[in-house]
Amino acid sequence: MEAPKQPTIRPKVAYFSSGPCAKRPGWTPAALGEACLGRSHRSKDGKAKLALVIEQSRRVLGVPRDYRMAIVPASDTGAVEMALWSLLGARGVDVLAWESFGKGWAQDVTKELKLADVRVLEAPYGKLPELAAVDFGRDVVFAWNGTTSGVRVPNGEWIDARRAGLTICDATSAAFAMALPWDKLDVVTYSWQKVLGGEAQHGMLVLSPRAVERLKTYSPPWPLPKLFRLTKSGKLLEGVFKGETINTPSMLCVEDALDGLAWAERIGGLKALIGRSEANLAAIAAWVARTPWIEFLAEDARTRSATSVCLAFADPAIAKLPLETRAAFASKLAGLLEEEAVAYDVNAYREAPPGLRIWAGATVERADLEALFPWLEWAFERVRSDFAALA
Repeated sequence: MEAPKQPTIRPKVAYFSSGPCAKRPGWTPAALGEACLGRSHRSKDGKAKLALVIEQSRRVLGVPRDYRMAIVPASDTGAVEMALWSLLGARGVDVLAWESFGKGWAQDVTKELKLADVRVLEAPYGKLPELAAVDFGRDVVFAWNGTTSGVRVPNGEWIDARRAGLTICDATSAAFAMALPWDKLDVVTYSWQKVLGGEAQHGMLVLSPRAVERLKTYSPPWPLPKLFRLTKSGKLLEGVFKGETINTPSMLCVEDALDGLAWAERIGGLKALIGRSEANLAAIAAWVARTPWIEFLAEDARTRSATSVCLAFADPAIAKLPLETRAAFASKLAGLLEEEAVAYDVNAYREAPPGLRIWAGATVERADLEALFPWLEWAFERVRSDFAALA
């Protein structure tokens, strides 16, 4: 059999990782030249930078003025944990889990907080749980977009506007790329690492007035680590929502976040960011439609992620291989692409079904995706020939 012909056009930017993600187009380290380095984050200048991240994030995302926003430690994970440990326990809880991070939140609620009244609504990779089964008389914990499954909720219509409980939404791979219905979300978390291509270890926590009221009037029965404390003596720690961070932030990362936000505003704000991500998804969908060996992991087109696009092998010979062999196939394919410097970090998440995961958020150029597709086809044929005997 003749070896497949290697493509000649390469992506200009080959970074397709689902976190940390590609930097915005045209980024260079010079963008960080105004960073407040060698200074205290509690200084006037340092606090001003941190407050500016909050204000610009609010403006780009369209967060209502009466919602509180804070910069918190430990990325999106820290923000979610802060919400779970600080707010849960007042009501029963419904946790939606259809990929690894949702399952992680479910484990925290059941195994760590040990709440008695918990329902875990699960679905396998590629599907959503039955949204109509959610009880909004309870607190509800869910991810807007499953980063490791490529499955997102289609919209906010399933959320009861008259809910009695709180909605706690992990939106880390959705914020800045998908329309979030703020009036239906009480807690929203995300990190700088995703759609705007920021650097690590910083999370964002957004609280509705209903969530703030819960914080003021409810004290959980367990001790709260210092990093999670948002109140003192029944009063909100107002400084946290003005840029007075609980721990020491990286001012270099702060400057990078400001650069990403400024770029977002230059290109047209949230509408433009969503448009870029959706256009990237459309490009991938067109390639999948004409490529018989690949398919979306998300079974319903309405639930396909426009950022963390997860793909499975549809080729019958590969699909029937044992799980470990398919995982080895995917790893070798991703490794070959990395050796050729045309795509980094496109292997599926370690707990997900074997396949590919391609970040398609707003910082990725559609032209780079179009250049990647022939390389994916070339690499598949190269690796498939190595596994032919096993198939």
